[in-house]
Amino acid sequence: MAEPSQITVAETSDGPGGDATSGTDVSLPVVEILTGRGFVTGKSGSGKSNSASVIAEKLLDSGFGLLVVDIDGEYYGLKEEYEILHVGGDEECDIQVTTEHAEKIASLALEQNVPIILDVSSYLDEDEAEALLTAVARRLFAKAKKQKQPFLLLVEEVHEYIPEQGSVGECGKMLIKIGKRGRKHGLGICGVSQRPADVKKDFITQCDWLLWHRLTWNNDTNVVRQILDAEYADAVEGLNDGEGFLMTDWSERVRRVQFYRKQTFDAGATPGLDDFERPELKSVSEDLVSELEAISEAQTERESQITELREELDRKNSRIAELEAELQDARDMRKMANQFVDALVTRVEGAAPGRTERERMRRSSASPAATVTPLDGDGGDSDATGQPGRVDADDSAADNTGREVVAGQHAAHGGTAGQQTAREGMTDERTEQDGSADADVAAAVVQFEPEAEPAAAAGGPNGSADPRSEDTTEEPIKPDTDEDGDGSGDDATEGDDGAPSRSLVRIGRVDDDTFSAERVLSELRSVAERPSEPRSRRRRTAREEIESTLRNDAELIDEGAEPLPVRECKADVGALETKARKMLAFYREFGPATPLNAHFAAGGDGDRTDAYAHNRELRTRGLVKHVGRGHYTSHLRERLVEELPDYVDDETVDAYVEEIEATTGL
Repeated sequence: MAEPSQITVAETSDGPGGDATSGTDVSLPVVEILTGRGFVTGKSGSGKSNSASVIAEKLLDSGFGLLVVDIDGEYYGLKEEYEILHVGGDEECDIQVTTEHAEKIASLALEQNVPIILDVSSYLDEDEAEALLTAVARRLFAKAKKQKQPFLLLVEEVHEYIPEQGSVGECGKMLIKIGKRGRKHGLGICGVSQRPADVKKDFITQCDWLLWHRLTWNNDTNVVRQILDAEYADAVEGLNDGEGFLMTDWSERVRRVQFYRKQTFDAGATPGLDDFERPELKSVSEDLVSELEAISEAQTERESQITELREELDRKNSRIAELEAELQDARDMRKMANQFVDALVTRVEGAAPGRTERERMRRSSASPAATVTPLDGDGGDSDATGQPGRVDADDSAADNTGREVVAGQHAAHGGTAGQQTAREGMTDERTEQDGSADADVAAAVVQFEPEAEPAAAAGGPNGSADPRSEDTTEEPIKPDTDEDGDGSGDDATEGDDGAPSRSLVRIGRVDDDTFSAERVLSELRSVAERPSEPRSRRRRTAREEIESTLRNDAELIDEGAEPLPVRECKADVGALETKARKMLAFYREFGPATPLNAHFAAGGDGDRTDAYAHNRELRTRGLVKHVGRGHYTSHLRERLVEELPDYVDDETVDAYVEEIEATTGL
């Protein structure tokens, strides 16, 4: 059976712009309809959708393929008479499709000549519907170049995609491309709209055939006036339902025609008071649906895998947050331990002031302005003239006490040997510069201090086991006085029997048996036997490191300079990337938030990996902290409070924070 070359869709009618004889059949050439560019317009209720459906029915009767883009869900009535595949986004369709099905839809339409209704009315997301139409139109255009088979793309409400005002999206650009270049590949397009004034004029003027149904708005009739003439612009307002002016390139004149009523169920008719009866619709081949279902199943599986991966990523991010919280807790515990050690050091220094005084004595002895005279033969200090020696005015009384303690211990063992050792122990830093072992001896005596307080032997005051049992207050060391008149000046360190006195026991914080002269001599001998090494190579004690840090910070604050923690914090903030710095500013201004929200506020695109990478940088620098449930907040001020000394008040800390924010642009 030969395929018809024309389809009859209407008959002529009388009236303004009509033929003298009405009732003549109006036929349209099939090839021109399938491969050309058409435009059907008219106000709502004028019959434009009926006319488009009549053209579709006539093409389906002749076995030609087409794809209808249904934006209002009114073309499924064609299934009453024709086996047409209905795809879209709800259960009313034969199958629900997405952009993943675009390739298969185009293949069924062009390669297997399957008529298709693409129903986009059920998509709640307009962007999703437009993306689907764009994908299908693009693949139709690509396949038409190879197939070279006449095929019609019928698009309802075409002004939604190619508007006269505003920008044209990807979908509109693809439809315009089909209108300009599809004809040579056999792919035609017909646009349907109730507002011709809203349709891009470049599309209308390129059409091969146009059908104008009733229009009443001035903007729309002006379009008729521009394309036809004033006579038709005036007459178009009085057209009956289904009547229209048909303008074609293959006819020399405009004809007034009355389109037939479509034969299938009118799903687009306005509901009335009568009961609605939906007709029985024909089903398509199960093979067609199964091919599309296979794509849906594969897509569902991919989406499931993506969901699982996202859930796994969320679990890992939650675990990371938990580990970060544990790490922060460990850091807090470490800081608490350091503070506890500092408190112990402070308590020890307060209970044994002699140690601090001995440190100051050693620094004073290293000063070029300090002058220390050696001990004389009987344990007293003397200068070159044999008079009792003195230390310069900047030396404290405790400096003398340190020397007298050494002299008292060595005098307890009597003789010239003890006095000679004491004199060696009291030499200043000039001896140390000579590299002699005496410098190590003096340093060992000055730095020696037992770490524990063993129980005191019996024989303390009032018969108590501990010499300090009645008086636990640590008395500061006082300079020796010559109360017994022997000129030795050692009354404070030596008892009547030559043993260390109670004052010496309190300085050492041990009993007589533990802090014996033999032990002191043993320590001195072991030090003297070691080769001498410069003081600069000796390791500083933990207490000296703490004192040095506190002194440096205090001096910097007194001089108006920024302490080291402030400089380090400013350097950490300044080293951040712009996006990370904006995230920190967001945390400081708006309080607890998730990394994704902070990243989005900082100008990010919401990428989870990038957000957590920047947040991890802030966290490792101690600038933000986790506060629970995946939320973080600024830790800038708290970091300064933790790292600055305790004597820095809140106003100073706030000033440092403002300085950091101003300098780094937070």
